[in-house]
Amino acid sequence: MARGKLRIYLGAAPGVGKTFAMLSEAHRRTERGTDCVVAFVEHHARPRTEVMLHGLEQIARKELEYRDAVFTEMDVDAVLARQPHVALVDELAHTNVPGSRNEKRWQDVEELLAAGIDVVSTVNIQHLESLGDVVESITGVRQRETVPDEVVRRADQIELVDMSPQALRRRMAHGNIYQPDKVDAALSNYFRPGNLTALRELALLWVADRVDEYLNAYRSEHRVSTIWGSRERIVVGLTGGPEGRTLIRRAARLAEKGAGGEVLAVYISRSDGLTSASPKELAVQRTLVEDLGGTFHQVVGEDVPVALLAFARGVNATQIVLGVSRRRGWQYVFGPGVGATVARDSGPDLDVHLITHDEAGKGRGLPVARGARLGRSRIIWGWLTGVVGPALLTLLLTNIDVELGLSNDMLLYLTLTVTAALLGGLYPALASAAFGSLLLNYYFTPPLHQLTIADPKNIVAIVIFGAVAVSVASVVDLAARRTHQAARLRAESEILSFLAGNVLRGETGLEALLERVRETFGMESVALLERAGDVEPWTCAGSVGPRPCQNPEDADVDVAVGDHMALAMTGRVLPAEDRRVLAAFAAQAAVVLDRQRLQQEADQAKELAEGNRIRTALLAAVSHDLRTPLAGIKASVSSLRSDDVEWSQEDQAELLEAIEEGADRLDHLVGNLLDMSRLQTGTVAPLIREIDLDEVVPMALVGVLDDTVELDVPETLPMVAVDKGLLERAVANVVENAVKYSPENTQVLVSASVIADRVEVRVVDRGPGVPDEAKERIFEPFQRYGDSPRGSGVGLGLAVARGFAEAMGGTLDAEDTPGGGLTMVLSLPTAPGRPPSPSTRGISQGAANYGANVV
Repeated sequence: MARGKLRIYLGAAPGVGKTFAMLSEAHRRTERGTDCVVAFVEHHARPRTEVMLHGLEQIARKELEYRDAVFTEMDVDAVLARQPHVALVDELAHTNVPGSRNEKRWQDVEELLAAGIDVVSTVNIQHLESLGDVVESITGVRQRETVPDEVVRRADQIELVDMSPQALRRRMAHGNIYQPDKVDAALSNYFRPGNLTALRELALLWVADRVDEYLNAYRSEHRVSTIWGSRERIVVGLTGGPEGRTLIRRAARLAEKGAGGEVLAVYISRSDGLTSASPKELAVQRTLVEDLGGTFHQVVGEDVPVALLAFARGVNATQIVLGVSRRRGWQYVFGPGVGATVARDSGPDLDVHLITHDEAGKGRGLPVARGARLGRSRIIWGWLTGVVGPALLTLLLTNIDVELGLSNDMLLYLTLTVTAALLGGLYPALASAAFGSLLLNYYFTPPLHQLTIADPKNIVAIVIFGAVAVSVASVVDLAARRTHQAARLRAESEILSFLAGNVLRGETGLEALLERVRETFGMESVALLERAGDVEPWTCAGSVGPRPCQNPEDADVDVAVGDHMALAMTGRVLPAEDRRVLAAFAAQAAVVLDRQRLQQEADQAKELAEGNRIRTALLAAVSHDLRTPLAGIKASVSSLRSDDVEWSQEDQAELLEAIEEGADRLDHLVGNLLDMSRLQTGTVAPLIREIDLDEVVPMALVGVLDDTVELDVPETLPMVAVDKGLLERAVANVVENAVKYSPENTQVLVSASVIADRVEVRVVDRGPGVPDEAKERIFEPFQRYGDSPRGSGVGLGLAVARGFAEAMGGTLDAEDTPGGGLTMVLSLPTAPGRPPSPSTRGISQGAANYGANVV
């Protein structure tokens, strides 16, 4: 069965009209005769959206009971049984009620797609998992419901639903999104113009990246080699010289002039030598380009201009930034240089910028790693010396009156041949020897002007002449080849050392490593394939690039890694000398894959170990701390039911009080256990509201004796944005813990004050205190510090309090009390738009007096 297609309406912010657009599309499809049903759509009491549901078939929702309340979720089984052509599923990032078929709604959608049902869904940009931290920094709200980016990226179609911040706020003010009583709070908090503008930019950039992926896939599929200037991509050519920083900054300024500009810095390691390439300078330039928002790439190319242009066209670049050559004027006789060559061959679709800098015209300096075959300029000079030189020497010797003799003439020709060998290698030297021998024979060996030799001694001299020329040329050629090999090995070692360093430090993931392989060897796609056995089918463990291979047989290049793993590449056939480095890459890829899997197993083992620790502690708590109050209750009940003893009213009241005390203790212990379970499973969903602190803290002190706590919470404190129930439980647990450890006849101080944009609740006791190394350990579950008596709790109070505090966006920390004891500091965020009163800034007067009395 073919997999269904997924279409997603991506919203820039809540209320932009995703659900309305999805329902409009459903009506269009229904009018065309498509079997379309509403699997789950939430209209949020918005009249216009609710009207759009009329005329569409709706699948009945599944009712689930959770915590004495009934909730409705999408009935996946009913949708699968109905088997429509298209199903509408709203709110892709929604978390299902516990007890549902799947934890997340996107997992329900995956089941529908696997069953061949097309799905149209909606999601807001702030619910993408990778943007959680960014959205929190913008809005101050952490999104609890998220969907993995890969789920959205795999969608067959993504349509952005956008609206200007001003229009969205007008829609909000007209009551088209929220109920009237919530409009003012929403406009002054989440729906501020700055927040909406930032969310809109995030959505546009994310969709732009997705469009780039579609474009690159299309260009690769249709083999489009010309550049499409859909967005500004600027490639910076680096040589490793000090001018690279200037080029990077200039390219960054060019990118800022166009919306969505992107900078890609590339350094090309070439086999014909590295000129003034400082690894330290390259590292500095890499950091600089990444700090400016660009990316750094390193590729290997035989010819620098060709490799640079191939890279630029491969990434669909629109501009290339190069520095003016550092050559001196006379050095241009050896060729036009990289900049001029790139500008000449770039074509009309790729602009080339030559940037002046302080190093221009100062010369390249000595090579730091001369490691190549003879360059083109040396070969040209070798041929000129070997062919033109003998002709000029013959012209000179035949026009002078001095007779030098055959031996001296041969030495002069031999000098030219050796010079040609040193410059151009074997072939210019052979040509020089042959040509020089003919000239010697014709002009200087009797009989003159004939290609014959009368004296045998002259034959020996000419043979020696040729042998010396060939020997010198062979040595030079051998040295050049050895130098080329050394240079290649150095380039390989640099690549491998960089690779190994990143892998050993754990800085490179599998996909990043495969991307480096693709860039280094200039391939279209790279895939790491594996299989369980010799006859099992291949599976892809990781891949980069369009249309990766699914079998090694389909690849242009494949390298085996063990018996059941292979690195498969498409794009071109690599020379044999490249396979050694490629084999090292393949081995490293296998190591990275193994490390990732070992890390996953280690994380699972850690979770299991933590679960085992908690279960062990829970069993210990149940075996003693829970049984103790149960035993007291049972003993009291048995005594009351006994017919052998006549209990007075005072005795009965005492037994009933013991039963009530034991039941309260059980209720407290069970409550903490349930709260800890909710925190461990991540199901705590705080309902954040603006609350006055002086209304909540006194409620939290109901369970303690009146004379054990001194309360100092000013009424002038700003309101805090918290969950009232969670805050009450957190404060109650902290106060009960402080009272437990405080000496007799010593009160615990509960005070509150304003620090910047936070409100701090400080619970100060005069107990034994806690050493610094144990201050964090006391917040772990099932931890009881010191000589706390058994039966006084299972060690969950502070753990639950910190968990609730963090769930509300606050913190709970322990500090030393001046003069001895422990101070618990509960920091809470103030409500937005509620500046603190000047009279309450700093520590409250009651807290100051308390500190002065106890020090």
